[in-house]
Amino acid sequence: FKESARQLKKWRELCNSDIQVSVNISPMQFSETGNRHKEWLAYLKELNLPGKAMVIEITEGLLLDADSSITSKLLEYRDAGTQVAIDDFGTGYSSFTLLRELPIDILKIDKSFVRTLGENPNDLKIVQAIIGLGKNLGLTVIAEGVETMQQVELLLQYECHFHQGYYFSRPIPYDALIELLHGKLKRA
Repeated sequence: FKESARQLKKWRELCNSDIQVSVNISPMQFSETGNRHKEWLAYLKELNLPGKAMVIEITEGLLLDADSSITSKLLEYRDAGTQVAIDDFGTGYSSFTLLRELPIDILKIDKSFVRTLGENPNDLKIVQAIIGLGKNLGLTVIAEGVETMQQVELLLQYECHFHQGYYFSRPIPYDALIELLHGKLKRA
């Protein structure tokens, strides 16, 4: 988290942009006792980064054991302006009750459903349903694992908010990312 925050601060300064970064938090990290989450939020303030600069990604499995300490941490992130995303949505066992009751901001559709868009009509229906569910609950929906123009077109057709995957970029080193960001910002 701290390394991501440090890098984010540099990228925002270099590109003069409100870039947002997502950080995966493991169920073990999230469930541990202590105040690591408070330290992380304080570190954002120390770097003069708003809470909305970071997104915390958790798995559906964590929500199954959502006791009061987990809910409390989620609310603290929300209060700090940090968004919470459910990563790989659709592959776990979360209930719709949890989506309604917990402070979740983003659903990330698992790539296993996106991979066969256009080929498997059932996956298309599942993706449509997740997009509709997310939108009706006021959540942002992100499709993971986008690799083809056909997938992009279908996701746009069904008004998925954001797409991520190799179609847009493979993982790249720091210097290449800065070049990419500068190029996109100059065109904007």
